[in-house]
Amino acid sequence: METGVAGELCELASCALTKAGAEAAQATRTATVERNLMRGSLLLRGTLIAASPPARESSGGTLQGNEIEAAGFSTGPGLYPQFMVRFTVLASGSKGNSTVVTGGRTRILIDAGLSCRELCRRMNLASEDPTTLDAIVITHEHQDHVNGLAVLARKLGVPVYFTEATHRAWMRWLTPRRQMTYSQWIELCRKQAAERQAEPETSATESSAADCDPEEADADGQLQAAAAPATGDPALDSDSAKPPTMKEDPTWLPAVEYFQAGEPFSIGDIGLSPFTIPHDAADPVGFVLTVEGVRMGFATDLGYVPPNVKAQLRNLDLLLLESNHDLEMLRDGPYPWSVKQRVLSRVGHLSNEATADFLSNDYDGQAAYIILAHLSENNNLPELARVAAERALVGRASLLANRLLLAEQHRPLSAVSF
Repeated sequence: METGVAGELCELASCALTKAGAEAAQATRTATVERNLMRGSLLLRGTLIAASPPARESSGGTLQGNEIEAAGFSTGPGLYPQFMVRFTVLASGSKGNSTVVTGGRTRILIDAGLSCRELCRRMNLASEDPTTLDAIVITHEHQDHVNGLAVLARKLGVPVYFTEATHRAWMRWLTPRRQMTYSQWIELCRKQAAERQAEPETSATESSAADCDPEEADADGQLQAAAAPATGDPALDSDSAKPPTMKEDPTWLPAVEYFQAGEPFSIGDIGLSPFTIPHDAADPVGFVLTVEGVRMGFATDLGYVPPNVKAQLRNLDLLLLESNHDLEMLRDGPYPWSVKQRVLSRVGHLSNEATADFLSNDYDGQAAYIILAHLSENNNLPELARVAAERALVGRASLLANRLLLAEQHRPLSAVSF
């Protein structure tokens, strides 16, 4: 009897060991599958890395650096692997527009339409370190694209890329024009004439009428100040070398670089191909950005889609395109008729219908992601923009191509990563 009991115990122990071994094997297989899925999710073009919206400050659901390293990838600062291409819309709409593009070891900001503080806050929410920005690129000079430009560029000490016409228009917008009556102008001329007579070194040629121009007088003063020799005192020289304050010169920037539409250029690892767009600004542009083989199209603030823009927005991996207003909501909305005419004009903004027409008839269907941007808060609804685009993309949308996203005004969009 004891032998029978011992046999049963041995059999039970054997079954328990077999079951434990099976569970261990299953756990190993599950871990292997999860690791492979993680690697695949990082390699798959167009996969979103962040599982939770970046506007939430908690990191629940987001892959941590040690998990990514466990999948076999090196990581840099932040939540993402090095050399990954990321496209993050911080804000899009009539109250401010800004987008971060990261590729290789380069990070640039396209437009700075929010305040400096808000831009830095949203970059931090999106796990993008503001202090690592390499440059700011401006599409055009309207306030919702440049509102925080001067303060942010000064704070970070980064160069700003404009077209020359856009830079001049931005400077005119920031610089208050001097206005005076005719009698004030005459008094200024008399004062300047008296000052010249009091200086025996003044030549007779300086008494011309042009010297009475207050703008030229200001320009002469600035040139003389710039040409003044060093005093030899390091303390004084260092003070004079300090950049002007915002009050002294609101247009001062650490560095300015010009580009021209139709002429590609590069900022670090990111290549940019600017193209002209139809909008009521000095020299507005869109971009095709190329980095590590990924092509991203960027086109907002355009009244219609001309042939040159259609040619640029092909063979893309990501397309950000304006879908500003619903025609009926705009016509019945609160804007004055003059503003409605401007928005509806060929130098205004794309309607949901115009965007859908492009997606239906001219879009090549190659992008992994399509982001609808610059939605009006007064004359559009996200559902209307989405439905119009989905109808245009019928039969094309899938998990790997033409996934539709909507950029928001009040919180950043989750980073799209390649």
